[in-house]
Amino acid sequence: MSNQKSVMIERTMDAPIDLVWKMWTEAEHFANWYGPMGMTIPMAKMDVQVGGKRHICMEMNMPDRQMKMWFVGEYLEITPKTKLIYTEAMADEEGNAMSPASMGMPEGTPESTQVIVELEDLGGSTKMKMTHEGVPADSPGAKGWTMAIDKMVDYLASM
Repeated sequence: MSNQKSVMIERTMDAPIDLVWKMWTEAEHFANWYGPMGMTIPMAKMDVQVGGKRHICMEMNMPDRQMKMWFVGEYLEITPKTKLIYTEAMADEEGNAMSPASMGMPEGTPESTQVIVELEDLGGSTKMKMTHEGVPADSPGAKGWTMAIDKMVDYLASM
């Protein structure tokens, strides 16, 4: 895929690879950093095994209402501590995937995208490369990922 259709973020984390891996694979850690600034994760169900399902809720308090977004996916590849690949699709609260058009997204938005997380042990710190294929590099989703990774760095520093 071209870089235009993917978000790719590389970051060196000042944390051991075991801990960075847990950020992506343990729901209680994932819920502490995932999503853009202002969003919280009230629910993260993650069955981290090949073929396992994920169901995530992102929530934001707005002046007039509470906005919730639901996502589902499936784990496609897991190489402990170094590589994680999963799909992501918009969904309803029950975990049924929904078409982007039905969610008001622009025409051409893919039904499902793929997230690839690659970690490299640098001896006490960890190089992380996250690629979200199907999310354009200049999209709101890309900005959201940058904020989320910043939140992960802050969360790691607090541990």
